[in-house]
Amino acid sequence: MSSAVQTLLEILDLEQLEVNLFRGRSPQSGWQRVFGGQVIGQALVAAVRTVEARPPHSLHAYFLLPGDPKVPIIYEVDRIRDGKSFTTRRVNAIQHGHPIFSMIASFHSDEEGFAHQATMPVVPAPEELPSESEIRNRVLPMMPDPVRRYFERERPIELRPVEFDRYLGKRVPEARFHIWIRTTAKLPDDPAIHQCVLAYASDMTLLDSALLPHGRTVFEKGIMAASLDHALWLHRPFRADDWLLYAQDSPNLAGARGYARGLIFARDGTLVASVAQEGLLRQRRGEP
Repeated sequence: MSSAVQTLLEILDLEQLEVNLFRGRSPQSGWQRVFGGQVIGQALVAAVRTVEARPPHSLHAYFLLPGDPKVPIIYEVDRIRDGKSFTTRRVNAIQHGHPIFSMIASFHSDEEGFAHQATMPVVPAPEELPSESEIRNRVLPMMPDPVRRYFERERPIELRPVEFDRYLGKRVPEARFHIWIRTTAKLPDDPAIHQCVLAYASDMTLLDSALLPHGRTVFEKGIMAASLDHALWLHRPFRADDWLLYAQDSPNLAGARGYARGLIFARDGTLVASVAQEGLLRQRRGEP
């Protein structure tokens, strides 16, 4: 198992302090604030550990304050409801005595019924795209420094963007972005681990799609970006260590808030999850 994936599993393996009370830690990677996907994933782990034999189907969250990576995060779970078909949990993440993140997650027993889904976009398969090593050797030298540093860093999630030339400044007028994702090593078989890992990964590239029509990215020092809220719906079983296509688009950017949404498909075309997010996107003063 790669060290990055092992670190991710350790990050998601919360310490239980008391009934409904958990403690999570952040990797000491030098970031000035905690990655939003980490807090989403850890909060979902905390909620899952208070529910028996019922998988999560949705979560809705707000980011309230930037997280401090130097100190632990305390997750407090409120057992709002335990029903016959649905279970509801509220999770607050706390640092320095203040909530930095709040989430409500819903759990549902599997049921038979009507079914339909969106069709997966037709895009090149991951094997037809440059691998991360090929991107490092062939594409990275042409990329801006912030993008290059991001792709050079060892990560638990492998990314193979379809429209990778957008990082070279190409505008994408329809604001659509497709990226194949998977963990860089196999995960345990527990479905909850795959759900929490996907929750972590769902925040990695989504907000950036709101800058596609402008030929900009969140990696630029002239752009201030921060997630404001995040919603995830889990539709069908999947494995986060198999290739998943994250199809993203952005219907709106106005008032310094970008709205982006994503559909996540298994390789066979099965729609496994949907995501929506609004985030702050400001151009720093004095920057072109």
